[in-house]
Amino acid sequence: MEGSIAAEAFHDRTLSLDEARAYAARVLERFGTAPENARLTAAALVRAEADGLGTHGLTRLPSYGAMAAAGKIDGHAVPRTMRVAPSVLAVDAGNGFAYPAIELGLPALAALTRETGMGLMAIRRSSHFGVAGQPVETLAEAGLVGLAFSNASASIAPWGGRRAVFGTNPIAFATPLKGRAPAVVDLSVAKVARGNLLAAVQRGEATIPEGWALDTQGNPTTDAKAGLAGTMVPMGEAKGTALAFVIEVMAAALTASTFSFDAPSFFDGKGPPAAVGHVVIAIDPARIAGDAYLDHLERLALAIEGEPGARLPGTRRLANRARAAREGVTLGAALQRALAGMGFAG
Repeated sequence: MEGSIAAEAFHDRTLSLDEARAYAARVLERFGTAPENARLTAAALVRAEADGLGTHGLTRLPSYGAMAAAGKIDGHAVPRTMRVAPSVLAVDAGNGFAYPAIELGLPALAALTRETGMGLMAIRRSSHFGVAGQPVETLAEAGLVGLAFSNASASIAPWGGRRAVFGTNPIAFATPLKGRAPAVVDLSVAKVARGNLLAAVQRGEATIPEGWALDTQGNPTTDAKAGLAGTMVPMGEAKGTALAFVIEVMAAALTASTFSFDAPSFFDGKGPPAAVGHVVIAIDPARIAGDAYLDHLERLALAIEGEPGARLPGTRRLANRARAAREGVTLGAALQRALAGMGFAG
């Protein structure tokens, strides 16, 4: 009876984007995050939700809350920046959320890129990177070409192996386009984001599609919990793990950060701070192609769009974003139930 009452106490709710940001910020503050850090983190989560990237959206609130409450993420961390070379910006996230560090560092990265033609921002002592396409899209909106790399807690075995060594390790790219929103490429080296398994477990769905994950013995599984305990299937098989190696070097080795195989989970409050790394690279195309860059690139964009059924990378997010601005986003019953179970009443 009690389980039935609890199940009926929550239902899906539709929130405007402002309401969703306020709700997410309240959750984060409830679990020990400073208001400004909560605001920036909530904004990134809702932006992901609006863009149709729910695995990096509101479903992250229970795990973010658990990590902040346990001190695995320092919700009161104040990031610091230092220009360590003409084209290099170092950012210390202070074992806090990634988003305040990104927010602090991006304007400085853009400024030094305008000055030198190319810039690199190295973030260390950080946590879950979120949607890797967000910071590079911001750079592209400012007329720059952006690349981003991040490592994550281990969930992918090297090809031919069984033990997880690499994270799902996102890589993202964005470029400005002539007279319209930037083109954005944002992908993980896993066939699907690990957050899909987390979301399935939150919704009480025991089964996931075949081909997403392997169990702890390295066997294919359709059990969501077994997949979370095991490893993710890499995209492109051996090529996927080769790309994971490149990203691990760029994000972790280059920033002297925790390697994926040493990093704790991003899904709970257990263990020490993750202290993973991120690298964002910005390029000023005007320094190379000059004023012709956008016109020249437009020929490529039109060639792609001229093919029936083809579209530029990242186009779908724009339609999702516009729809969310009109209709809002869904706050799922399962998510509300999970947060209530952690003591949040909101």
